[in-house]
Amino acid sequence: MHIVVMGVSGCGKSTIGHDLAARLGIEYKDGDELHPKENIDKMSSGIPLTDEDRAPWLTLVGEWLHERADGVIACSALKRSYRDIIRAAAPDTFFVHLHGSYTVHLSRVTCREGHFMPSSLLDSQMATLEMLCDDEPGVLIDIDQPVDDIVEAAYQAVQ
Repeated sequence: MHIVVMGVSGCGKSTIGHDLAARLGIEYKDGDELHPKENIDKMSSGIPLTDEDRAPWLTLVGEWLHERADGVIACSALKRSYRDIIRAAAPDTFFVHLHGSYTVHLSRVTCREGHFMPSSLLDSQMATLEMLCDDEPGVLIDIDQPVDDIVEAAYQAVQ
């Protein structure tokens, strides 16, 4: 079971990914930990990553999944081409896409403390986002609900 909890900044990837993995009894990884320092520095400075910046990181995300029988990783996976990179290493990956209105996302990122990703990058992430296509294994979950309900919906979708 390979699961990517995806979405733009502030959607709850880390929280939901961690709780979903715990519910499933499998390993969890925050994909941000796989970013090279250069990517973190760029984002911390308010500079959006390019596709070229993201490609090696997405490869690492896919490899992390491939290296274990089961795992949940939080990763923005904003474009289909990004998800294709992940699936190249872990073809059976299921995507849990956490999504909500711009207002909900903005309220979450502006209240968040201690994260390298400034709220100013939300606009570029929303512009980059490509929703899951019908032929991609995954589920879209509205984030404007309690965490436990989101985790339950994700759990039911991956069963």
